[in-house]
Amino acid sequence: MTIFIDDRPIHIKGSKQAAKLQDETLASRVEYDRIVDARLEGLKITALKGHLLVLNATPVTVEKLVNLLNNYDASELNSVTLVAVDKKALEEKFKSLYKIIKAAGGVVMKDDKLLLIFRRGKWDLPKGKLDEGESSRVAALREVQEETGVVASLGDRICTTWHTYTLNGNRILKRTKWYQMTCLDDANMVPQTEEDIERIEWMDTKKTALALTNSFSSIRFVIESLIEELRVKS
Repeated sequence: MTIFIDDRPIHIKGSKQAAKLQDETLASRVEYDRIVDARLEGLKITALKGHLLVLNATPVTVEKLVNLLNNYDASELNSVTLVAVDKKALEEKFKSLYKIIKAAGGVVMKDDKLLLIFRRGKWDLPKGKLDEGESSRVAALREVQEETGVVASLGDRICTTWHTYTLNGNRILKRTKWYQMTCLDDANMVPQTEEDIERIEWMDTKKTALALTNSFSSIRFVIESLIEELRVKS
């Protein structure tokens, strides 16, 4: 599970995944700037810099981390990886600290191009909240059509993202299920201005990469996940 807090990835890994951390680090060339063992020391604001690895994390660690991120300047922090014996307990603790809203969205493809929307100064993907009783798959197609006017067919689920924000003083954790889609008809493609969407554009690989420099980490995560899935299938 990866949660984006202020667009910053918080990765939660179980103890069985911990053995793979060294290989993942070498493969991705990511080096941890600080390693904290939660059994030996508490999490402090001074540790929240660069890429942080926390071993033996517990629900108390999660609560402390969220408190630090909400109340102190952690602008120098790039990412946090929490490794726990009980991964599920950490995930449940995170969820308990927020009001959860469910959403769904899609990455629509047409002739090897992706559909991106420009909203509130950032390139984004079409997505939105589930209506009452609505499934994620139905909501994803509906939101794509409402926000872009594009009619699409549904493919495989890409991934699920979690990101936080504040609304009317409440801390929100939005769960979004993302699906691969294929364009069926874009004759009526038009941005939904009521949702602050200014532009819609089909982008090739080069243009997508450039657009993602002005996007969100969670959106880059979705597209990178899709690219990896397509690479494995090819």
